[in-house]
Amino acid sequence: MTTPQGVAAPGSAPGAAVASHCPYCALQCAQTLTSTPGERLPVAVSGRQFPTNRGGLCQKGWTSAEVLRASDRITTPRIRTADGGFRTATWVEALDLVAGRIRQIQAESGDDAVAVFGGGGLTNEKAYALGKFARLALHTRLIDYNGRFCMSSAAAASNRTLGMDRGLAYPLSDLGGADAILILGSNMGVTMPPFVQHLAGVRERGGLIVVDPRATVTAKLAANGAGVHLAPVPGSDMVVLLALLHIVLAEGLADLDYLEARVNGLDAVRRSVAQWWPERAEAETGIPADTLREVARLLAAASPSRGGRGAYILTGRGVEQMSQGTACVSAAINLALALGLVGREGSGYGPVTGQGNGQGGREHGQKSDQLPGYRMITDPATRAHVAAVWGVDPARIPGPGVPAVQLLSSLGTPGGPRALMVHGSNVVVSAPNATRVEERLKALDLLVVCDLVPSETALLADVILPVTQWAEEDGTMTNLEGRIIRRRAAVDAPGEARSELWILGELARRLGCDAVFSDEPEVMFDEMARASAGGKADYSGVTYARLDAGEELFWPVPAAPAGDAPHPGTPRPFLDRFPTPDGRATMHAVAHHGPADDVRPGMTTYLVTGRVLQHYQSGAQTRRVKELVQAQPEPFVEMHPLLAERYGLSEGAVAFLASERGEAMARVRLTTDIRVDTVFMPFHWAGAGSANRLTNDVTDPTSAMPEFKVTAVEIRAAHQLRTTPQLEGAVR
Repeated sequence: MTTPQGVAAPGSAPGAAVASHCPYCALQCAQTLTSTPGERLPVAVSGRQFPTNRGGLCQKGWTSAEVLRASDRITTPRIRTADGGFRTATWVEALDLVAGRIRQIQAESGDDAVAVFGGGGLTNEKAYALGKFARLALHTRLIDYNGRFCMSSAAAASNRTLGMDRGLAYPLSDLGGADAILILGSNMGVTMPPFVQHLAGVRERGGLIVVDPRATVTAKLAANGAGVHLAPVPGSDMVVLLALLHIVLAEGLADLDYLEARVNGLDAVRRSVAQWWPERAEAETGIPADTLREVARLLAAASPSRGGRGAYILTGRGVEQMSQGTACVSAAINLALALGLVGREGSGYGPVTGQGNGQGGREHGQKSDQLPGYRMITDPATRAHVAAVWGVDPARIPGPGVPAVQLLSSLGTPGGPRALMVHGSNVVVSAPNATRVEERLKALDLLVVCDLVPSETALLADVILPVTQWAEEDGTMTNLEGRIIRRRAAVDAPGEARSELWILGELARRLGCDAVFSDEPEVMFDEMARASAGGKADYSGVTYARLDAGEELFWPVPAAPAGDAPHPGTPRPFLDRFPTPDGRATMHAVAHHGPADDVRPGMTTYLVTGRVLQHYQSGAQTRRVKELVQAQPEPFVEMHPLLAERYGLSEGAVAFLASERGEAMARVRLTTDIRVDTVFMPFHWAGAGSANRLTNDVTDPTSAMPEFKVTAVEIRAAHQLRTTPQLEGAVR
């Protein structure tokens, strides 16, 4: 049996094929998982035809089954011993210990003495249950998640400008028809390779524009007449956008009819970009003024108002993980609005979501200021609606908490949380100023980590609780397009690993909470859908039955009145109006101030960070896959040969890097694909090669996004040091 999308139906018999999706990035490539009893790995993975990946998988997706049988997979609860090691425990002992310590800590120091940190890879059901658990079972307002490090600036800018944050507000396949696509701060050729096939059309038409200080895999797609690569000074991407908008307005290239009909705020924005004429922008960014004019005209010619096929502006973490990230994304949206792109089929703006459930993970309650349905926790109507679904008085729901960096910084401090529960995150590697984060975790009275492998964060825990992973569980995810998809179990979990849904329910019962915490994903999904009803991210019309039948459902999907046909979903939500009080988008005038930690005497080089093809996020999973480790075994620092010569470094030599926050070491890789004033480090490793020992935890004032992407560093050859530390952490 197949569905209308050609999706294999779920199977339960040995050897049956199960339709699911990759455990890694937000592209959520479709996979077929076939049970393989008696083999080394429990499932065989193959690509499956789907609108996003069209049957393709990257190297991580093809090898994803390896993590199911990682040699150090955690399969039983573990409790720290007096000598600093761990011993095996039963679930009863471990859960009783956790619940007892939580009760004790809260009795001594109040409800907010216990905090929760979630993850953007959790299913919708788990993210929803985690937010509910924090607020009802723990009575704490202190919950946030690692999506704060991923999408918060794009979300803040989209919400205030367009009225809603839906990632890509159109199916990914729409990109194929465009005449021009401007990509800022994203290297999807490495981070999500199957995405690249959607750029084939624009490359054929010479309209791919990539802004990145490195000639990345994605930037090189614009070579040989396929488009333009702009390599600005790190941290000056916003000036590129302001200058492009200046040119569009000055040369009469804007879609004035669209602006008059659908957009507020043009006059203030026009005044704000007047100061960024191309020659001034060239001095700030290093991009020639004539190149900026060429790009602006290319985008304008592609826009519908000038007879083009359409144009898109896409942003990624490279421009969002900044202390001016919200402003930079606002500048990108302003440019898209000026060209009349947003809310027109075949054109638009969109941030390229990173984590597997980066979209759904922020919609249903694990973010510090939100309740299910992407609604603010301070809104009385929202609180009343969700409280009714939960069967509690609205007053029982705590108020807003604090965002991730502030939460992590407060751990173990006077008046701060004494206990932390971590779900789906490895903050020792992934958080900025990682050394301080590790210090804060060690200062806690209780650290409980739910994980499937002994990540660097789990190894600091007092209790480790083993959990299921993607091929062992049912649920839903929401991909980078706002498409709701089904994750399906293909095999049983090893040992005593359990779903977080079961764990949260057991802990809630022990803590005296009588709210519903079912270990059945469909039960939690249906409740989540009811709780989201009427919100921006309305899932109330979605059911497992509809998803299993192969329906393509993009939120919002409100429940239909009795007797009416089910709502078909909303693949392109801005076509008729924007979800704002007056139905119009609002431009916001923004000002550039550059990175908080800029180069200066003693710290003369820019460090930028990112991913490599073989590894994902903190590397906790991919560093346990032999094939991926062999291909990319250790951290490295990429630099231009001229910069390396200045510091007496050669290919393979060990470079020492220092910032105001910490130190790191890695082997040198020489390349001319990077600016001479810039070095690049991937952030997948712990120990001496941890890039996030260096990165800045200063945050954007609107989104609370930390400034990962630009850090001023000092560089020396390691042989110049009095002692040369070993490169611990290079390989898992």
